[in-house]
Formats: sequence, C-alpha cells, structure tokens
Amino acid sequence: MSNLPLELHLIGSAEIQLPCADLAPALAFFVDRLGFRVDVIFPAEEPTTASLSGHGLRLRLAPVGGDPGIIRLACAELHAQDARVLIAPNGTRIELVEADPPILQPLFQPEFVLTRAADGPEPGAGRAGMIYRDLIPSRLGGAVVASHISIPDGGPVADWVHFHKITFQMIFCRRGWVRLVYEDQGEPFILSAGDCVLQPPRIRHRVLESSPGLEVVELGCPAVHETLADHDMPLPTGRLLPDRDFGGQVFLRHIAAETSWTPYGAGFERQATRMVQATRGIADVGVLRPATANRLDVPAHHGDLLFGFVLEGAAKLERQGAHPLAAADAFVIPPGEAWVLEDCGADFALLQVALRGGRPGG
Repeated sequence: MSNLPLELHLIGSAEIQLPCADLAPALAFFVDRLGFRVDVIFPAEEPTTASLSGHGLRLRLAPVGGDPGIIRLACAELHAQDARVLIAPNGTRIELVEADPPILQPLFQPEFVLTRAADGPEPGAGRAGMIYRDLIPSRLGGAVVASHISIPDGGPVADWVHFHKITFQMIFCRRGWVRLVYEDQGEPFILSAGDCVLQPPRIRHRVLESSPGLEVVELGCPAVHETLADHDMPLPTGRLLPDRDFGGQVFLRHIAAETSWTPYGAGFERQATRMVQATRGIADVGVLRPATANRLDVPAHHGDLLFGFVLEGAAKLERQGAHPLAAADAFVIPPGEAWVLEDCGADFALLQVALRGGRPGG
C-alpha cells in the first residue's frame, strides 16, 4: 500500500459502487422508480455498467462482487400506506425514512444515582477532542444524559457550526473558560467559571477555543440525540435577537459575576439563573452554597429530575443512609423523596438542575 500523501485537491467526484449482475432491470428501478438519472453507461452495444446520480448521491452499478448495500432516502413526507423498504433488482435495500423525524423523548425512569469522580470509569474521548465523563450511566431509561466534559490542553477547538435535536440542553462552566458563538446572539463571547447557557432546540452554535483545563457540565434530553452540521450558516450571523423563539425556548446566557445570591432554606444561599423563564417552566438551574449553616434539609421534589453536581468542597448526602460527597461527584434524587445535605464545608458549592415534570419541549 502506498504511503504517498493523497492530494485531495485532485479529487473531482466520488461514487458508491454496487454489485449488479443484470443492469437493465436495476437501471429501470433506480431511474423510473427512484428518480436517479444516468450519467455514464457502457458498453453501448450491451451495457453492463452505469453511473447514476440523484438526491445528492452518485452510484455506480457494475458486474462486480460484494454486498449490495443499503441506501437511505430521506423523504420530506411519508404516508402511512407508503412502503418503507424497497429491494432493488440487484439486491440493494432501499430504506425510506423521514427527513426530519420528531424527537422521541423517553419517559423518565427514576432512580437514585451517585457517581463519584474517584470511582471511575475513566473518561472517554468525544466529539471535537473533548473528554467526556458519564454522570448518569443508566440515563434514567434514555431520558437524560449528563456529562462532565473537559479539554485539558486548551486552544482552538476543532468544532464546526452545528445544532442538536434535543428538548432541553444546558452547559455550566465549572473551571476555566470557553469561547462560544450562537445563532442570532451577537458576537462570540466567553463563558467563564460559574456561567451557564441554555442551548434551545436547533440553535446553531460553535465552540471556538478554550483555556487549558476547561471543565463544563452538560445535561440534555433525550439521552441519545443527533448532532447535525450546518455547513451553510456562518457564525456570527450579525444579528442580536435575544427573544427569538427556538422550539418554545429562548437562548439564555447566565453570567455569575453579574448575579446576586439570595437566601435559600435555613442558612444557605442560592444563585439562580433565568432558566425557568427561558425554558417556559421546563427547567430550573441554580448553585447552592452554605452561608451560616452546614446542614440543609431539602423537601421532596415532584418533577422528573433533581440532579446535583458538586462544584467544589465536600459534604454528606443523607438519603436512606449517609453518602460522602467530594468535588465532581454527581447524584440524582428520585421524585417524592426528601434528602439532606450536612457537614458541608465552607467552600462547598452544588450545581442543582430540576426538570419540573412532563416532557421537556413537548
């Protein structure tokens, strides 16, 4: 095998080759049934090979061996009576799928979760060079994913303009800083430690660069969701539309340095965000810390999710027994259960995320 570098600028086009022992019926199927057009065919007197194009795809039907393959055709609309699978004469499986299927938000399957940073597992490599640590391994039935994400070295991030098919997604900066840009939200800005953003459904955005040692906590619904590139939208867009609606939500940038702390419970204080307003009641996000006490009795919640992430310090979680908490530990409290934080150190700080019942984004 040659080790010479591939000169990409010399590549003019690409096509997928499919085995085809009998060209005529396969050609009729792809052209007449699926709407492809013939670009090349040979030999003229008894054709055996043809190149076709259509729907953003280029195919080559040729008398070769191999798997007949699968082609997915994204359709703007599918009716109940439409066949969803077709088999071409050469054996290729044609799957007709919705171009933009609705998001399926699984129902939450509540359980107590405690994920300690000291217990592993080791974080894994994710998209664009980011390191991910899973904070809710069960995903609560596929309803939610929470990740502790880091970029150890910092510098420019190999990201691109993209968006997510989600019903809820937020990012909280724990350490360092990251420079971000969002669709119709003005120029790029710095998200610093203590700041957070709500990324409403389908908003285009891009991660530009970060400090060394960046750490963020990201939480999104559903657990498995698509990330889609938008190769046509430049960011920034040159517009500032803070009230623009994205799937029933608006973009939120919470700046910790500009937000006051207010009393919370007996002897604690909380820095709230405007997440309730931005999500129209779907979610509430804030940071708790001790003020004059080291114990906080927390009443039961009746939503879908109560998630906590220890930003700094140590404490003890009382919930059917004592559970020591250290920095970067995370937990989930099921609905209907009261719980207690005690032995909180003076530097203890807890990120708290509540999803308030029903289906986010529904």
